[in-house]
Amino acid sequence: MKRTWSCNRKEGREIPQQTHETEFTGSLFRGKEYPVDMEPRKRPRGETQADRLRTPEKRVCYISSRHVDFREWGVEETCTYIQREGFDQWEDTFRAEQITGVGLPYLTESQLEKMGVNPLGIRLEILHCLRKLWQISANTMKIFNDPIHGHIEMHPLLVCIIDTPQFQRLRHIKQLGATYLVFPGACHNRFEHSVGVGYLAGRLVQALNERQPELLISQRDVLCVQIAGLCHDLGHGPFSHMFDGMFIPKIRPDVKWKHEMASVQMFDHLIRVNGLELVMEQHGLVLPEDLLFIKEQIAGPLESLALLSQGQTPLPDVSHISLSLQWPYQGRPEEKSFLYEIVANKRNGIDVDKWDYFARDCYHLGIQNNFDYRRFLKFARVCEVNGKKHICTRDKEVGNLYDMFHTRNCLHRRAYQHRVGNIIETMITEAFVKADKHIQILGSEDRTFTISTAIDDMEAYAKLTDHIFEQILYSSSPDLAEARAILNNIIRRKLYKCVGQTRPKRHLDVTQKELLDWAASVAQAIPQSGTHVSLQAEDFIVNIINMDYGMKEKNPINNVSFYCKNDPTKAIKIRKNQVSQLLPEKFAEQLIRVYCKRTDEKSIEAAKKYFVQWCINKDFTKPQDGDLIAPELTPLKASWVHEDAVDDDDDDEEEDGGMSWRGRNGTQTAKTKLF
Repeated sequence: MKRTWSCNRKEGREIPQQTHETEFTGSLFRGKEYPVDMEPRKRPRGETQADRLRTPEKRVCYISSRHVDFREWGVEETCTYIQREGFDQWEDTFRAEQITGVGLPYLTESQLEKMGVNPLGIRLEILHCLRKLWQISANTMKIFNDPIHGHIEMHPLLVCIIDTPQFQRLRHIKQLGATYLVFPGACHNRFEHSVGVGYLAGRLVQALNERQPELLISQRDVLCVQIAGLCHDLGHGPFSHMFDGMFIPKIRPDVKWKHEMASVQMFDHLIRVNGLELVMEQHGLVLPEDLLFIKEQIAGPLESLALLSQGQTPLPDVSHISLSLQWPYQGRPEEKSFLYEIVANKRNGIDVDKWDYFARDCYHLGIQNNFDYRRFLKFARVCEVNGKKHICTRDKEVGNLYDMFHTRNCLHRRAYQHRVGNIIETMITEAFVKADKHIQILGSEDRTFTISTAIDDMEAYAKLTDHIFEQILYSSSPDLAEARAILNNIIRRKLYKCVGQTRPKRHLDVTQKELLDWAASVAQAIPQSGTHVSLQAEDFIVNIINMDYGMKEKNPINNVSFYCKNDPTKAIKIRKNQVSQLLPEKFAEQLIRVYCKRTDEKSIEAAKKYFVQWCINKDFTKPQDGDLIAPELTPLKASWVHEDAVDDDDDDEEEDGGMSWRGRNGTQTAKTKLF
């Protein structure tokens, strides 16, 4: 607040008046929000001593333009604003030049001079009042000190969303689930990740707007993209991906449910119960159109999502969605298709969600991050590709994008799919399944829900966080005894043991029921060499882990368009063989891990032999430690012996400078002794 002074001539003294950052320019008072009445406020003659000490009541009326989207103004709206600001004599000049809201940010002092606006002081005053349209006052922005992105500013509307119970719930959901029980530094939560994604979404869309004003990105677009980034993970359950990736499929195998669906439902719930529709409209959003746009950015086309919730179709796959057939979105027209590639990119997976969790997860895990999103921001621009507008980057950045997906793969191998972390999540899932029907959560209309059915009611689901672990662990109910015992074993580090890891020779789609059948087949794979311990199907757990670059077996870079320095408007494709011969030949594989619930040494030793025999029976790859744990079994598999022989030949060829024991025509030759 700044003070201005008006003179009360009758009493011969000056009376301070408060306005919103009122500035004195020439002979005019112009405030941040336009005062209609600037008359001095006189006290009545018959005032008492108490009246003299009372602060004068503020009677100034303001017409706010803080949240108006000036880019949508036509010529007349622009002229009205100029007239309202006190420059009515130049109103006809703006009308004659057909100045609209889109052109206001590009007016310069020299252009105003050419339009005949004189003197210099008036030109500067006009530019000053125009700047207020796109510069939100700094004291309206909330500053967050983030360890990854530094001091970041958040729009007041984003702060209104953050300050709700539904969003604050994310403070109590670990970003990496049970990985925290393996990596002590991975204690960060979905809350800070969501704030970071909202910030990066704003960074990218504003960078595109500044670099390419012809895209006509409005303030509404910017806010909607930021809100989508902020709210994209509202639907995560306890221990993040464990809930929708392991728990729900196991206890409700017939339900096609993903956290993206819950994010959309929780977003609707958040807006409704907190009455934020009016606040959104006050900040310039148009409802319900912008609400639809926000939800489409989170989960893709909502028609597909509605079918998914009815179990009619699988979740939209990023590798199959095509925007070239028919425009599937309703929130924004096809001309702004690039806006759907910022928060959750369905084309190639390059989006701000990954940028934040790469940086944040690496920071907390203690793993090096080789991708710098700031460099991508410098080169990002929108180009037309087959009649559609897509976000592209410079041709020289193709190697950095391969590094980005390599970083993703490394994080999965070293942290997200860590074998100990996975088995802890498997044990937590078992505990939740046993406790499910004994945990009651109050939802809407006084109905109660279990852990697994809370996803059907957002009021109940909003109460479901990682705390359910402690609720079971510290309970005294006899009904929760089995679940409590499993969680106690986790706390005491009495974990199931991994007895081996292998890979199938082709991709396998395996259901939860088939995994149980596989566990039974492991128990039936009695080693040919014999064993003194008999194991049963319930002693084994089989997990399948899919490792890829984000688009199953496809190369995501094939869906990225690039531009050259000489012609930044023309999009091109760059294939893998144009980049390097050292890039991966395949972009997806599956890992099969087998765990044993028994933890005594004899049972573990026997379980490892069962596992090797099972790999032989299933024709899977030889386990890495197969020759150590079952040296009597591995020679029984002919293909494994052959692969080892080929590898040994390759090693001999390298050691002999390229001369192998076999000649070029396949006949055996002798090595020449030089000494």
